[in-house]
Amino acid sequence: MNPRVITIDGPAGAGKTTISKLLSKKLGCVYVDTGVLYRGVAYEIQRQGIDWENDEALDVFLKNLDLNFLMENDNLVLLSSGIDITNFIRTQSISMLASSSSAKPQVRAALLDIQRNIAKTKEAVFEGRDMGTVIFPNAAYKFFLVADLSVRAKRRYDEMPGDSKDINIVQKEMKIRDRNDSQRQSAPLKPAIDAIEIDASFLTIEQVVEKMLKCIDNA
Repeated sequence: MNPRVITIDGPAGAGKTTISKLLSKKLGCVYVDTGVLYRGVAYEIQRQGIDWENDEALDVFLKNLDLNFLMENDNLVLLSSGIDITNFIRTQSISMLASSSSAKPQVRAALLDIQRNIAKTKEAVFEGRDMGTVIFPNAAYKFFLVADLSVRAKRRYDEMPGDSKDINIVQKEMKIRDRNDSQRQSAPLKPAIDAIEIDASFLTIEQVVEKMLKCIDNA
C-alpha cells in the first residue's frame, strides 16, 4: 500500500506554507514545499547567469542541477550541490523568475522525479500549484487554497525583509504572477476536479487546518 499523499495547491500568498506545515505536524507526516524546488532552480539560473529561454542552454543546466531537501529542527532546508541556499530564495526577483521558468516543460520534468520519489516512501503533505492536478492526480486528499489578492499581498509584504519594500508593487507583481501561473500552457494553476476549495481570506491558520482535518477524518 502506497503512503498517504495530501496536496495543497493555490496562488502565492494564500497561506499554503504555514497551513501545510501545521497540517503535516498534526498528522505526523512529512511536509514538502515544492515551490522551494522551483525557487531553487530560479536561484541557480540567476546565480549562474543561465539563458533559461534558450532550450539547449536550459537542458544542459538542468542535467547538472543537484537539488535536495534536508529537515533541520522541523525546518525544510534546500541544498544545491550540497550547499544550503534556503536563505537566498525568498526575494521577489526569485519569485518572479520561478514563476516564469516553471512554465518550461523541461523544468517541470526535471523536478517531477524528486517529488514522486519522496511520496513513494513517506506519508506527506505536498504544497504547490499543480500537486493535485499533475504531480499526484491520485492523491488521497486534495485541497485548493484561495484568498483575496489584497490579503495575499499584505501577507507577502509582511514576510519580506528590510524597509525598502512597497505593498503596491508587491500586489502588482502578485497579480502578474497569478496571471502567468493560471495561463501557462504547461500545468496551469487551477484546482483539481476533486479538490476541496477553501477561502482563507478571513480565516485563521488554525481554522483552515481544522477544516482540512475534518475533511480527512470524515472521508
